Order: sequence, then C-alpha cells, then structure tokens
Amino acid sequence: MPRHMPHHVNRLTLAIAFASTALIASQAAATGFQVREQSAKSLANAFSNAAAGAEDVSFMAHNPAAIGNIDGNQVAGGVAYIDASFELQGAEATGLGGSNYDRGGSRQGGETATVPSFAAKTQLDERWDLGLAIYAPYGLSTKYDKDWIGRYHAVETELTTIDFQPTLNYRASERLNLAVGLRAQYADATLSNALDLASFGAKAAMERGDMATAQALGAQAGFADGFAEVTGDDWGYGYTLGVLYQATDRTRLGASYRSEIDLTLDGEVNYSSDNVTGQQVLAGAQAQGRLRDGGGTADLTTPANLNLGVYHQLTDRLALMANAEWTEWSSFDELVVEFEDGSAPSRTEENWDDTWAFSVGANYALNPQWLLRAGLGIDETPVPSAEFRTPRVPDADRRWASLGATYQPTENLGITAGYLRIFGDDVEMDQDATPTNENASRGNLSGTYEVEADVFALSVDYRF
Repeated sequence: MPRHMPHHVNRLTLAIAFASTALIASQAAATGFQVREQSAKSLANAFSNAAAGAEDVSFMAHNPAAIGNIDGNQVAGGVAYIDASFELQGAEATGLGGSNYDRGGSRQGGETATVPSFAAKTQLDERWDLGLAIYAPYGLSTKYDKDWIGRYHAVETELTTIDFQPTLNYRASERLNLAVGLRAQYADATLSNALDLASFGAKAAMERGDMATAQALGAQAGFADGFAEVTGDDWGYGYTLGVLYQATDRTRLGASYRSEIDLTLDGEVNYSSDNVTGQQVLAGAQAQGRLRDGGGTADLTTPANLNLGVYHQLTDRLALMANAEWTEWSSFDELVVEFEDGSAPSRTEENWDDTWAFSVGANYALNPQWLLRAGLGIDETPVPSAEFRTPRVPDADRRWASLGATYQPTENLGITAGYLRIFGDDVEMDQDATPTNENASRGNLSGTYEVEADVFALSVDYRF
C-alpha cells in the first residue's frame, strides 16, 4: 500500500505486506505462511509422522531420507483441498481525520485453495537412492470484498511457491539413511488494496493552499476509492538434509532440516479508480509524478525449519508416532523495499517469533488392506501481539484434529484419504495509524478474528 508522502510514493509497500502478513492458502493448517500438505498420509496423522514416518516417497518433502526406507522404485501424487474461514468481528476503522471507513461488505477473508504435490524415486543400487519431489512449502490466499471495512489494509493476497527438490540418499547401513536435497524455489505474488483517494487529494490540496478543494474532497473521505495491485516473482535456492535411523526393529527416529531461501521479488504496481472523483485525484497525482504505475523489488525470506520425530510399532496392528517442528520465523525482523525511481527505501518492522508445532498420532491396521489413521496437534503463531497482526495474516495459535485411512488393494498400490480440522484461537488485531507510520494512508483498524478451516487430502502411491 503506498504511503502518501509529499514527494514520492512507496510503490511496493504491498509487497512488504506480502511477506509480513501473508495468510496462506494453507495458512489454515500452519501458522505464518507455511504449507504442510505434501502427503495425505502425513495430514491424516496431523503431521506426527513427518520426520520418522517414511511410509512412501511423498514423505521426501518432510524428510529427504525417507526414500531410503523404500526399496525399489515408487511414484506418488496427491492433492489437498483447503476451505478456510477468517472473519473479523467487532471491526472498527477510521481515517486519521476521524472518517468512518465502514461501507459494508463481508468481513470474511477466507478462500478455498487446492495444493497438489508429486514425488518419485528410484533405487540406484544397494547404497544409493535418487528422488525428485515437487511441492508447495509456502503459500497464501485471502480475498475480501473491495468495499469491506479493512479495504485500505488488504483486499487480495496471493502467494504461490513451488519447490523442485532433487534428492540423493545414502544407505550408510541397514539401519541408517543420510540424505541431501537441492531446493529450487519459484515464488509468485499478487497483492492488492484500496486507496482513500479523497483523503489523498485533500491533503495535496492543503499543501498547495487550495482549502476549498481540500474541504470538498475531505467530505468524500472513504467514498472515492482507488485500487492498487502489485505483482512480483523470483527464483531462489536452498537445500534440505535428512537422517532416518532404525533404532530397533520397531522404533524409527527421524530428523530433517530445510534451509531458508532468500528471494527478491521483481514487481510491478498498477493504480486505478472506478469513480469520477478518484479518477480526477489519480490523474492529478500522476501528473505530479505520484501514484504512477512502476516497479521495484522486495526482499522475502522463506524461513528455515527443523523436524524431529519418532515412529514406534507398538504391536503388529498399532503404531504410535510424534513430531516436533521448529520454524525460524524470526528471520522476519525487517522488510525493505527498493524502488526503481530512486525513492528512499520503505522499511517495515516485523518482529515475528520462532515457533514450535507438536503433534501425536496413531495408525491401526484393521486387516492387510485397510489402515486407519488419526492425530492431534498444536501450532504456535509467530505474530507476537495484536499490533503486528493484519488482515493479510490474522494468524493465531491453533489446534489440529485429523482422521484418515489407507486402502491397499494390491501390494504395490496405496490410496489414502485424510481430513484435518483446524481450531484457531480468537485473536485481537489493533492496527494503529499515526501521521508518520506505515498506516498513515490506511487508517486505524481493529477487531477480533475468528479462525477455522477444513482440509481434505487424497493421494495415490505405486511401487514398481
């Protein structure tokens, strides 16, 4: 969202919001803007088998050493469907001049999203395995009505990331697997928000001493909107490491690390208005070199994370598992946007915290064809307080409950379906505007977010 300064406009401030407030397509199932839905089997166990489960090749996205637990060759493909609900209750929004910004419109910003994934591996010889995983580790999708109460803070936020992960596993012994993978990550973002062009024009008129125009435009504050949309994309590179250790015939331990990836989104911003007053203000601003379509770059880091897990076959029918996942969200300490026109960089303080997620699960074999799955989990939010929570990411602590089943019609073919229910805490948001902070042109916005979601996943794996 551009900040209306006397001599320039920060054209890619929306990109700051992308990194700082991204609400994921699967943010429903993971805090921050992380995506965990790379395996229906893992989802059905509330991700409690992520590090140590190693049940099929799709687990390579969680722990690259998982492919060492699978003999021969295998392919797996899956899709997750996410139905998220994020609604702002008791909302209040005002401009710096006291204008009421409530013009109706739904306060629901949740979106549905589909997240596909694919993985394949081949056993090169007795010691080496080679694999490839294609999946989305981070992402977001939120969309509000253009006239909703928080429109100056956010309308649409969409981020898509795709990782291409070639993986090499070394079978160090019959019990120990060591793996390394390269991650080539593509990120594409679209962000938009409304602009209070009447207030912008009133301020400009006051600066040039035209008080009659300033008064007329000020009376239309909140009614003569414009619209800003930013797009940007980039490639980045990182790595992943994994260890899988069969401690006993019934107990397996796993650990994996995924590095952070630095991205520089090369973006474009476009401004528009669908009303006469807004169009006039926009044309005047552009004639003075402000609010012009243009470009710039915004830095984004997708964070590092660590998975630790244990999988124990308690009886011939019952298996228990647990997982702990750490994510280095503190890499979001500050975001900086550079502009092609030479304007001063825009900086936004983030202050996100590192987080932990914990989960437990169980599998029960009804018979050789049917395996039932269940799990429970908790996940911390990286957002430290209400002042850092935004409509793009109404992030909250959450709890997971999952169910699922795997059907094995033949020895080589598996079909898995999973369901995950997300229960989020109600959380406060308090975006305060001052004449000098990043909300100067957005206004004040406060309220309580209610967060919940349903996630459905289906996958097929085949060994040959």
